[in-house]
Amino acid sequence: MARPAQVNHLVLTSVIRLIREHWVAAALLAVGLVLRVLAWMAYHPALLYTDTLKYLYGAWPGADPLGYTAILRPILLVGDLGTVALIQHLVGLAIAVAIYVLLRRRGVPRWLAAIAMAPVLLDAYQLQSEQTIMPDLWFQAFAVAGLVVLLWRRQPPTWMIALAGLIFGISATVRQIGEFLVLPAFLFVAVAIPARKKATAGALALLLAFGLPIVTYSAISKATTGHFQLSDEGSIAGRLAASVDCATISLPADVRPICPTKTQQANGVDWLEHSRLSPLKHFKVPAGMSRNVLLSDFDSAVEQQQVVRVAVGILRDSVRIFALTKDQVPGITPISRWQFQATYPKYLPEINTRRDGQIILGVQVKTTRPFRFEKLNPAYGGRAQVDRPIAAFLRAYQLRGGYTPGPLLLLFTLAGLAGSVLAVIGRRLAGRGGDTERADEVVGLAMACLLIFTSIVGVLLVSDMFEFSWRYQLPAIVMLPPAGALGLWAVWRTITRQPAGTAPEVVGSQAQTAEPSTV
Repeated sequence: MARPAQVNHLVLTSVIRLIREHWVAAALLAVGLVLRVLAWMAYHPALLYTDTLKYLYGAWPGADPLGYTAILRPILLVGDLGTVALIQHLVGLAIAVAIYVLLRRRGVPRWLAAIAMAPVLLDAYQLQSEQTIMPDLWFQAFAVAGLVVLLWRRQPPTWMIALAGLIFGISATVRQIGEFLVLPAFLFVAVAIPARKKATAGALALLLAFGLPIVTYSAISKATTGHFQLSDEGSIAGRLAASVDCATISLPADVRPICPTKTQQANGVDWLEHSRLSPLKHFKVPAGMSRNVLLSDFDSAVEQQQVVRVAVGILRDSVRIFALTKDQVPGITPISRWQFQATYPKYLPEINTRRDGQIILGVQVKTTRPFRFEKLNPAYGGRAQVDRPIAAFLRAYQLRGGYTPGPLLLLFTLAGLAGSVLAVIGRRLAGRGGDTERADEVVGLAMACLLIFTSIVGVLLVSDMFEFSWRYQLPAIVMLPPAGALGLWAVWRTITRQPAGTAPEVVGSQAQTAEPSTV
């Protein structure tokens, strides 16, 4: 029986060997850890945003799914908001590790896998989101976890497919955009598993498991609010109002007052959708009509008569992510909301601080009721405190290049697109000369690329359909890099003549047990 000292020595030796083998990833992980420690130390108890009140105080019920509340409650039983931020930073590190391990298991070389994990670790906008009491980080975590489970084996067994579906379903209760993730997963299962019976069983298991948390959440919503739904938001009226040309569109007289002026359109989609001054929020409703019917008539008219203008608006916003720098764009939610500040951020009337640091919250349960103002629950962490030197450093880091540049995301996108194309034609290209082993390897890489690439492109495009926000682009730095790495390596393995057996070894204990990199 090994002595404790011997066990400790073996563990230490294994850790040192692992660090030496994966020193680039280890170095990036160390830097990411330091940055997260600084972010956690800079702001006490954590950063708050207006939407934070939905999850802590039930503000604006029905506006968004509240799965994040289920995550917060057990943490707040034993800690405060600082504890939540600490756990979120650890989850951010775990996402990076999961990306690296998955890519290595799929045969991607260490240097390329490390590049794919770098944006999650080093991007200051990611750091800021982890320090903020918001559900975005958890949506990323569930999305990545589901993809890792689905791609862990060459041909995932039914139980792993069901587990991935369950994770994707949970992600939708955190952020409703997670509903989209089931579509590329379903297509992946249908194509990646050659045995039709097994593919059918897997696809059915995926759908049932995916629906379980969504149906459960909706049933609870039905019992408490009378509505069987994840949320009552989901209108693209703001997007339509921002794109419409009111001078040329034909509208009924009762609907015409909804059409915004040029000045109102300049305020952007977010203002049109949410501001109480927006024409979508206040207009005369004739007797015998309803507000929802008039809005529906407006939406239908724009979709039928000016769909090209709407599509152009969505595409124009969708390419903003590839800009060299992240700057404020007119009509877009201020980017400053996602940037570190030298003082504790205020978002009046929802988030305010007194001179003594006391945090005052403006909670509005319904738009028809006035705000009620109260102090932040002392159990949540007390007064706002900012370590100004650290906050100033983080702000300077973020504004002077501490983020993933748009051209790099464009490179990942093009590589992901190329890899996705290889999922269709890769076997024919790579298998020239009868090299079936190489063809299997390329198709395996390409299919994994296709799953991740279509998942993130769908998430971004659906988000942009509603409105563009730098916040909603954060999943790109998590999922585009691994998709691009898989696509790039699939292309490289297609055009090179290196024997398939010389592909890089996989991580740790998987080196002898991992399956070939085919799907």
